[in-house]
Amino acid sequence: MTRFIHDQFAKDYLEQLLTPYGEVQAPRRVAGEVRQIDVYFIPKPQPSTIPDTLGLLGQLATNPSLFEPFRNAASATEICDCILKLLEVRGDLQRQANRNNTRILESDLPKLWIFTPTASAQLLSGFGANPKDDYLPGIHFMAEYLRTAIVAIHQLPIIPETLWLRIIGRGNVQKQAIDELEALTPDNPFRKAALELLYNLQQNLQVTQNQDEEDRELLMRLAPLYQQDREQAIQEGERLVVENLLKVRFTEIDNQLQAIIEPLLALPPEEFTRLLLQLSREELIDRFR
Repeated sequence: MTRFIHDQFAKDYLEQLLTPYGEVQAPRRVAGEVRQIDVYFIPKPQPSTIPDTLGLLGQLATNPSLFEPFRNAASATEICDCILKLLEVRGDLQRQANRNNTRILESDLPKLWIFTPTASAQLLSGFGANPKDDYLPGIHFMAEYLRTAIVAIHQLPIIPETLWLRIIGRGNVQKQAIDELEALTPDNPFRKAALELLYNLQQNLQVTQNQDEEDRELLMRLAPLYQQDREQAIQEGERLVVENLLKVRFTEIDNQLQAIIEPLLALPPEEFTRLLLQLSREELIDRFR
């Protein structure tokens, strides 16, 4: 089922974005009946190393956290299973503390963040999950000691701070997020990583025979983006070849040599490679002046 492909994408995506800022265990097995936490994140001990550009995701990851993303709307049973994982982790931490004769600090206890594409009012009410004034709309907190929140991705405001979570939404929410991701400047530290993971998702969906209409629309949305990115990668690779050949032959690239790079790149790779290997510095400058 393509749901599992999307679930794996969400796990890989969260792991990729968070790994530089702490320890990521994806998945992590817990005691009792065999269960796996999708993503267990422990931030580095230094104060707030997670950049502001991660927005809401970075805010949620300032404490030890269990992240449980769902492709389809999480059911009451699935949410209960997530809470059970949290309680088992908490029990494991308590046992470790008892063995070491230490005390668990409140800040050491993980929080559970359940990412679901949609959440009905009935579901939220059933878990007593409510928004908080100091958090964005769409985040619904259960009772304090449960340390659990349901993040209804379709309810998150369409602002830059929520982009990295809306990427793992579905339907129009995800397509809107992909549009915003494409519009980011190339120097954004998370743009390239997110796009590469979306391309992996695209490749996995293409080989499955159980695509639904939403999967087909996602493939159509990603296709031109993938083609554009591959073409840019080829152009960057060709530029690197030209610059390296110039450096090998002439030690450095001064202003005169810099001026002939663009005209060289207008030629087929086999042609500019031949010229760079055969012509002298003066011949190259004269030819492409």
